Amino acid sequence: METRVRRELEGKRVLVVGLARSGRAAVDLLLSLGSKVVATDRKREVELALSLGDWRERGVELVFGEHPRGLMNGIDLVVTSPGVPLASPLLCEARDSGIPIIGELELAYSNSDAEWVAVTGTNGKTTTTTLIGELARSSGRRVAVGGNTGEAISGEIAGLPSDGLIVAEVSSFQLDTIETFRPHVGVLLNITEDHLDRYDSYEDYIAAKLRIFQNQTSDDYAVLNVDDELLNEAAYEIPGTVVPVSRFREVEGGVFVRDGQIVSRIGGGETEIMPVSELGLPGPHNVWNSLAALAAALLVDIDYVDASDVLRTFRSLEHRLEDVALIDGVRYVNDSKATNADSVRYALMSYDAPIIWIGGGRDKGSGFDILREQAGHGVREAIFIGEAAVKMKAALDGAVPVRLAGSLREALELARTMAEYGDVVLLSPACASFDMFEDFEDRGRRFKTEVTRLMNAAAASGGRENKA
Repeated sequence: METRVRRELEGKRVLVVGLARSGRAAVDLLLSLGSKVVATDRKREVELALSLGDWRERGVELVFGEHPRGLMNGIDLVVTSPGVPLASPLLCEARDSGIPIIGELELAYSNSDAEWVAVTGTNGKTTTTTLIGELARSSGRRVAVGGNTGEAISGEIAGLPSDGLIVAEVSSFQLDTIETFRPHVGVLLNITEDHLDRYDSYEDYIAAKLRIFQNQTSDDYAVLNVDDELLNEAAYEIPGTVVPVSRFREVEGGVFVRDGQIVSRIGGGETEIMPVSELGLPGPHNVWNSLAALAAALLVDIDYVDASDVLRTFRSLEHRLEDVALIDGVRYVNDSKATNADSVRYALMSYDAPIIWIGGGRDKGSGFDILREQAGHGVREAIFIGEAAVKMKAALDGAVPVRLAGSLREALELARTMAEYGDVVLLSPACASFDMFEDFEDRGRRFKTEVTRLMNAAAASGGRENKA
């Protein structure tokens, strides 16, 4: 176990910027370390709907709305939330004043002695992180799972022993603010265009993702999907020991698929783990996710027999190719987490049946042309909603029939009339949700609510095979 760099934060005046999930966890951790905390958010207090009495009793200074002049006076450290752009005026002021800026991920890492597995990538992070956590728990080890998904990692490290394991999903935004962060096992699943509304270029986004490995040494491991051409090339410059995974070819020292069997060459020798056909997760993209999760688990000494049992029983998470209902022989699937074109491409590849595809939302700066070929093969009709609907229609016109709808309810009503027995109605947006919904979770739950409404209406009219 490496020696972590610790910041002496007792008595230090620390400004926490952003009070969403990670910011709140950072405040609580800093209070436990004896820091004098100032917490700020651009939203008004009533908009955040937080219970702040305990913080006020413990001396937290709270600043909501506009940031007043002098907010940086006497500040020793800034801890920023990943949703706050580094180019924001407040963070620029901190840099100009020579005040160090870190993120909640760096804060958590420097205050925990447990072993870390960190997962990043454009797509599949949450599924893979959660799966690794389940694989690790199968050994009886104390495990904390969090980060970019679920609970903020700062809130999960309390009480975790030094022989415990932290499995963290980390986003490019979180990696932008690391200094010493060094996961013993880093996993990079894929990189495709995303978040170009935040980064100046695709190259900047790639560089942010690769920061997951920047502090590793040869004693650490970098699990890479080498079927991704970009990652295969990056492998030569990663300081950690590269552990490759592949669906398509045999790889040394890694995990791969051969003749329909998942095979491991980690730790010397060769072991057949299980047939790919027995994986609990659907879709070709989830084969990569499962291979990467298995590699990470084996590297932290999880037994492959226990691992194979978990891989067989693990199912898709909410909002990720989630089966919602079967209505009159039509399958309704919630893939609201698919917020970029590449993730939608894999979703469209996951079904043999004809698809009624519902997409759209707020454009994140990427193109939709890469969806033309796959959509042309499997999509019966496409229905687009939200701010990007017209752009998506222009990109997909000629490949599939396209209609526009003014709301998710209208889109589902259209899909209901179009779908035939055996079809799949798939919500897979390729866009952010913020034009019409609070977040992708809100969008997915609204989809499920509307599908339930359709199911109840079908049942009332004597529809067949209707079940949640």
